Amino acid sequence: MGFQFKYDEGVPQTKIQQLLHAITEAISNGVLKEGELMPSVNQLSKSGGVSRDTVFKAYSILKQRSIISSTPTKGYFVNSVSFRVMMLLDDFSAFKEQLYTSFRSNLPDNYAVDLLFHHYNPDVFDQLVQNSLGRYSMYVVMNIKHSRLEKVVRKIDPNKLLILDMGTPDGDDISYITQDFQAGPIACLKQVVDRLQSYRQFNLVFPASTPHPVEFVKAFDAFCKEHKLKHQLIDDLSKRTVQPGQAYLTIKEEDLVYLLKSCKAQGVKTGSDLGLIAYNDTPLKELVGAGITVISADFAEMGAKAARFVVSKEKIFEVLAPKLILRGSL
Repeated sequence: MGFQFKYDEGVPQTKIQQLLHAITEAISNGVLKEGELMPSVNQLSKSGGVSRDTVFKAYSILKQRSIISSTPTKGYFVNSVSFRVMMLLDDFSAFKEQLYTSFRSNLPDNYAVDLLFHHYNPDVFDQLVQNSLGRYSMYVVMNIKHSRLEKVVRKIDPNKLLILDMGTPDGDDISYITQDFQAGPIACLKQVVDRLQSYRQFNLVFPASTPHPVEFVKAFDAFCKEHKLKHQLIDDLSKRTVQPGQAYLTIKEEDLVYLLKSCKAQGVKTGSDLGLIAYNDTPLKELVGAGITVISADFAEMGAKAARFVVSKEKIFEVLAPKLILRGSL
């Protein structure tokens, strides 16, 4: 039947957005093939129920994006097939770089990736998603919250959307590859409970500003009580004096850096004098001192799985369990 488009007043998108989305979808699905002649401005205006100006503006945008080209007297043609992917991450860090590098290296050459960051700002998140609608073949999004999806995410076609790292989609229409933030980390701690019991106290450094799911605090408390570990929750580490003979679990990188600096200033040796576990592995954590023990998801694996979803478009619902990497800091 070829390419067909009809403006839908019930869809919360402008006429141009709907038309852009329909054309890019048709190219992605092979309905419109490389080199194929596009419907004329007059044809698409009449059949789609939109003005000639709307069609012309949409075609102009697609030309700017190099998705289509035009030849005088002949019309508009589909360029060589390429796919644009939006990857929206929370922030930039060493382990996010691992994720992105793995994701990009597992995509074919004809896939272009726009990498964006929302920095946990709801307004920025909403604006970036709104502006992206109809512009991409596939969407890979790190949500702001662990407990629910932001409403704006629901505007993305669920067949093109992958939720990454954290977020709980309702139902089975949205694919996800997320971390296990409760049972998984506790299973890791159980592997080294004998080491933790050699310290006088086990501290969880959990600032109020961290996006890490707060449910982990309860799980940590239950774990310590089960294994009779004296423990404490620390919100602001900078107001505390680092105590030799104690163990610390840090979530944020800046708290890890603060502890390492304090140890250096006091002549405290990690491992023997002070226990240290950090969340999320990076290459640097393997090299600092005798190495920093970490609880971490495999971000390279997460990136590779995300790339397979983008290429295959097959639904995926997977929760990755973190692993414990034992090094000299514990």
